[in-house]
Amino acid sequence: MSTQPAPAPLLIACALGIEHLALRAGDQSGAGGPVTLLRTGMGPGAAERAVERALTTPALADAAVVATGFCAGLAPGMHPGDLVVAEETRDQRSTVACVGTELLVKELSRTLPGRTVHTGPLTGSDHVVRGAERSALAAGGAIAVDMESAATLFSAVRAGERPVAAVRVVVDAPEHELVRIGTVRGGISAFRVLRSVLPTFFEWHRNVLLPRR
Repeated sequence: MSTQPAPAPLLIACALGIEHLALRAGDQSGAGGPVTLLRTGMGPGAAERAVERALTTPALADAAVVATGFCAGLAPGMHPGDLVVAEETRDQRSTVACVGTELLVKELSRTLPGRTVHTGPLTGSDHVVRGAERSALAAGGAIAVDMESAATLFSAVRAGERPVAAVRVVVDAPEHELVRIGTVRGGISAFRVLRSVLPTFFEWHRNVLLPRR
């Protein structure tokens, strides 16, 4: 009879149905433990509530958490399909440090050769960011913005010590503003990239596992 502890689970959270579809279409064969794909709904409030509920279930109590999906790039020169690996997520309430950033960058570069990977702070917003507001956030040091990552990781660490990370795919950038996901080439490119990121999450998970309590 094995005395090895069961592997800690992995919770991968996204907001939109199209993001969830992309992740479900990805290759899940390399998972190192139980994996839950959680669609939280749009916005920081929905993300916070959904993650909080998920982590109160015994099966996910010590889960590592990855926030993922699409984002708006803030830095000049970003393009749809670029990847963002957060060094930290931030909003008006908190700043949460991410774990294993260098590993994620390495694995994404290996899994998706030719795709540009950006690292830096990922900031949260409760609305779609455009124009001057985008420039103001960039001036504050953030490289990308979305509505759920900061709330997701805030809820995750508030529920208990665990590895957390945020990896986003740029679907909207200063020189490539998106009107509607899925109707333009940038949205389709971002969907294809998001569909390919799961092996990177699994490798990250294997390397940052916390022992089960």
